[in-house]
Amino acid sequence: MKFYSTNNTDLRVGFKEAVFNSMPQDKGLYMPVSIPRLEDEFINNLDQYTLPEIAFHVAQNLLGDDIPANDLKAIIYDAINFYAPVVKLEQNVYVLELFHGPSLAFKDFGARFMSRVMSYFLEAGEKQLDVLVATSGDTGGAVALGFLGVPNTRVTILYPKGKVSQIQELQLTTNGQNIRALEIDGTFDDCQALVKQAFTDAELNGKFRLTSANSINIARLIPQTFYYFNAYAQLLKEGINKIIFAVPSGNFGNIGAGLLAWKMGLPVEQFIAATNVNDTVPEFLKTGIYQPKPSVATLSNAMDVGNPSNWVRIADMFKDDAGALKSLISGYRYTDEETLEAMDAVFKQYDYVVCPHTAIAWKALKAYQAKHLATDTAGVFLSTAHPCKFPDVFTQEIADKIEVPTQVAELEKKERQAVSLGKDFEGFKGYLLNNA
Repeated sequence: MKFYSTNNTDLRVGFKEAVFNSMPQDKGLYMPVSIPRLEDEFINNLDQYTLPEIAFHVAQNLLGDDIPANDLKAIIYDAINFYAPVVKLEQNVYVLELFHGPSLAFKDFGARFMSRVMSYFLEAGEKQLDVLVATSGDTGGAVALGFLGVPNTRVTILYPKGKVSQIQELQLTTNGQNIRALEIDGTFDDCQALVKQAFTDAELNGKFRLTSANSINIARLIPQTFYYFNAYAQLLKEGINKIIFAVPSGNFGNIGAGLLAWKMGLPVEQFIAATNVNDTVPEFLKTGIYQPKPSVATLSNAMDVGNPSNWVRIADMFKDDAGALKSLISGYRYTDEETLEAMDAVFKQYDYVVCPHTAIAWKALKAYQAKHLATDTAGVFLSTAHPCKFPDVFTQEIADKIEVPTQVAELEKKERQAVSLGKDFEGFKGYLLNNA
């Protein structure tokens, strides 16, 4: 499979180059030259396949012969070694639990696949790979665990000071080895801007072999399609073949992967983009005007993105039919107060605990269903992180119900190591050059 830049449709690169270069020099994002449509026999019989089997089939169709079949299967079976169950809460309301991986967040799908692909492509004697990643919360932890100890790689994680939860920060800053954490005195958008500028800086690119682990990297996007197909497979087993997804949305890689799955033939009736007050996309869907703005800190911190990078991919997928995009995606936005109300409502109605991001997706799903009655259509909202990662936002009654995984208790025993920097690029560049 060849890939082009969203800013240059004539560009052609292979998967390896797209993974390692991460972002083209023209500042676009890589997309596959053609999006293959999976055969109907496979789609209609998804319930007969396991998650790794689905993942292998989807990835092989997207990547072609860029990775030989046996090698690709080994990568997938190693990376996707945890489950993602669909849990029924009430009639036509299901939650897709994506927090059963090592870092307790959906980012494990992308980070583990990408780290293994990069390790596979790295050849003996090659220059060390420097992975830069900006995180608003969960990406950094998943990338850290995905790359921890991977030979010939070094990861530098940028996170906004005071804007990630305590457990998220521990996941970023307690790894050591080949993982470094930078605490940036700014927002996630500032962290993301520093990473993007580094990729176009001639001096840094001359000295380092830079790549990104953010969702701008195509190797992060592809594996996120896997759990959409797998959710549909689980519902097929219950005799359900009509489905809508409500997706907590920040940098829009998650819902972008869902739309890519739809382009590949997954029969989704509707996608719901659920955001906090950082509502650039819901506003666009309402007004037709795309206007990025500075991000605002909220309880759902992983979604605090005012200028979502992956929207250009979504726009590119629908560049020939903008009307289809607006009919396929509905946008909803909620305040912190509404988020807390949703968390409380989910607990009282189902005796089920959700993180702030997941609560927003549930609220958006219920709002959509109230306006679009369809008794034969299952609504699935994505649970993107384990609630234990956000202990400060729950009432005591709800907090007491949270089962804290053992790896979290182990984290709290480790020493935090982070370097504090401002949001100016020269300071960040100086750090990289002086700590080569």
